[in-house]
Amino acid sequence: RLADAVTPLWRLSYQEQLQVKYESQKKILQTLTSCLEERGRDTQKPGGLCCPLQPVVPSPIINGYRNKSTFSVNQGPDGNPKTVGLYVGTGRARNIVCVKANHMENIPPKHKQVAQCYEEFIRCSPLDPCILFHQGGHWRELVVRTTSRGHTMAVVTFHPQELGQEALAAQKALLKEFFTCGPGAACALTSLYFQESTMTRCSHQQSPFQLLHGEPHIFEEVLGLKIRISPDAFFQVNTAGAEVLYQAVRELSQAGGDTVLLDICCGTGTIGLSLAHQVSKIIGIEVVEKAIEDARWNAAFNGISNAEFHCGKAEVTLPQLLSAWEDAQPLVAVVNPSRAGLHYRVVRAIRNCPSIRRLLYISCKPEGEAMRNFLELCCPPDTGRKLVGEPFTPKLALPFDMFPHTVHCELVLLFTR
Repeated sequence: RLADAVTPLWRLSYQEQLQVKYESQKKILQTLTSCLEERGRDTQKPGGLCCPLQPVVPSPIINGYRNKSTFSVNQGPDGNPKTVGLYVGTGRARNIVCVKANHMENIPPKHKQVAQCYEEFIRCSPLDPCILFHQGGHWRELVVRTTSRGHTMAVVTFHPQELGQEALAAQKALLKEFFTCGPGAACALTSLYFQESTMTRCSHQQSPFQLLHGEPHIFEEVLGLKIRISPDAFFQVNTAGAEVLYQAVRELSQAGGDTVLLDICCGTGTIGLSLAHQVSKIIGIEVVEKAIEDARWNAAFNGISNAEFHCGKAEVTLPQLLSAWEDAQPLVAVVNPSRAGLHYRVVRAIRNCPSIRRLLYISCKPEGEAMRNFLELCCPPDTGRKLVGEPFTPKLALPFDMFPHTVHCELVLLFTR
């Protein structure tokens, strides 16, 4: 069953789900504690963990909480290659099928409706789906984003193969017509985007998102801020959960009026902007160009003048920024990287900057690459690896349930030195 593959905890009561997640976060902290001991840092506290672990903070919304869903196009259980849904199975076992998301507890009805309409559209299209690039075909995945303001954005990915501009224009016109005048009009899309893509994931710079209909952005409200969202900008998938998370970050940062807040991997700037009124300055760094445009717009629109945003890879931008840092003002760093964790050069720059005494690491996969980052931040000084700054110490672990029904958790780890 799809639900068991994607949301394996859906059969448990919500209290039981939180307990399962608490135990898994405890194991992660036990691993961190023993790895630090192996490296000569005895950080163990009563209870056998390197820092206190708070109970998992529940999500304010348990069902249909996702504000972004990515639907694939592939063969369904009935063999129809034009099925829009989520994958079950593995490439290794060669048993992948695409199953409709109708029974998924975490996906809102609006996303399911857009997916159903897209399936109807591609099933009427004479063009094939693109399942394997080298085998041809065109129709690919669909991304749906919604906001609590009632906005809906759909992004359709299309492999152009050998099609000329005229043929492409005809397909775009048909897609637009379907979603504005045809059966898809029921979805009431705020924005319809089209991306010609010859690779699995494509940035706006590699292949621009083309607006076929509606508004270029959708808007969300977070902690009283109006936030603009572009097609490829990162935004936490659980908006209500994100508000609870950001409020906790605000408190844990202990950032005062003389503090500069470094927001690394800042996306649309929401974390920094929600703290702007209580700090002297916000500095955000993000690799996605459109997200930085959003962050700058968000700052201006919300009347925030003490924020600056830098577009670039954190491993290039941050060391440059910190090497020139001679300010006596205290620096508090917040990092919110992808599942791949922080680049080693980012960790090194943070570790070797004596002004940073407090660091909040937000991780959606703390057992993965983030664990390597935790150890690099806390291990004894290592001249060979140029980790010469005073080590950080884990002070508090605070898990947030941003993904009900799944095994995943968002963990906020507070480090100080």
